Amino acid sequence: MAKAQEQRGFLGRARDAVVTFYRETVGELRKVVWPTWLEARNLTAIVLVVIFVMAAVLGSFDWIFAQLIRLLVSLPV
Repeated sequence: MAKAQEQRGFLGRARDAVVTFYRETVGELRKVVWPTWLEARNLTAIVLVVIFVMAAVLGSFDWIFAQLIRLLVSLPV
């Protein structure tokens, strides 16, 4: 088997690797259980809510720390 691979050269092995990758990918995608439209919509809503909440929390921390730094910088030495 090793001799057959050596004789095909780089392009032959590369083509075989691409074909194998494609076949394995298609096989794995057939095993996937895709969410229903309702599940996808609900999960998207959850993700968006979490993003907005985290943005508000991080923005608040940023504002608080900016105010603290501003206060520290303005203190007389």
